[in-house]
Amino acid sequence: MAISYFSQASFRFLKKLENNNDRDWFAEHKQEYEDLVRSPALDFITDMIDGLASISPHFVAIPKKMGGSLMRVHRDVRFSKNKSPYKTNIGIQFRHELGKDVHAPGFYLHIEPGNNFVGAGIWHPDSQTLATIRTAIVDKSKTWIKASQDKKFRKKFELAGGSLITYPRGYDKQHPLIEDLKRKDFIAISSLDNKQIVSNGLLSNVTRSFETAIPLMRFLCKSLELRF
Repeated sequence: MAISYFSQASFRFLKKLENNNDRDWFAEHKQEYEDLVRSPALDFITDMIDGLASISPHFVAIPKKMGGSLMRVHRDVRFSKNKSPYKTNIGIQFRHELGKDVHAPGFYLHIEPGNNFVGAGIWHPDSQTLATIRTAIVDKSKTWIKASQDKKFRKKFELAGGSLITYPRGYDKQHPLIEDLKRKDFIAISSLDNKQIVSNGLLSNVTRSFETAIPLMRFLCKSLELRF
């Protein structure tokens, strides 16, 4: 039976957190965070286990408060000018079984008032991983084009992320896929509105979106010699 996980109250809490982003306020409203954010997120992750396994047995849904698929609410402020201690969104990542952090290939759900989306791909890969993907695009151009231009995929997703201003060193600047070779991220996103997040169709909607991203994820995994 389809159920809803998040509510308008979840969005209201995130907005209140944005306006009161300090430790004292969060401590006073910790139970609201548990009830409106963390508990429904963990329920969603639990219910994604079967659907994710049907897409690929090598991506994992881990419903743990810490160290699992739910990204921590605390921001890493060590190297940021923004010293606000808490994230004002809900981030859920289903990483590859061999992934150690958020920079591994994965599927993603981002919940933030007015800025919700599902994502797939690899974000901010290290230089060696990035070079490996670029080389795969050059060596298997037809396969990359078929994956990245798949009609169902492009109807649902848009390739996003950062790119170099100029062409990457060691690659032909006249290469027909130079714009893809300039990418620093290989991610695709598909927007969701607030109503879709709070609806009882969220689970099936996200699962179908992830299925649509299979061509991209399969290419990235094969490029990195990861099982898909």
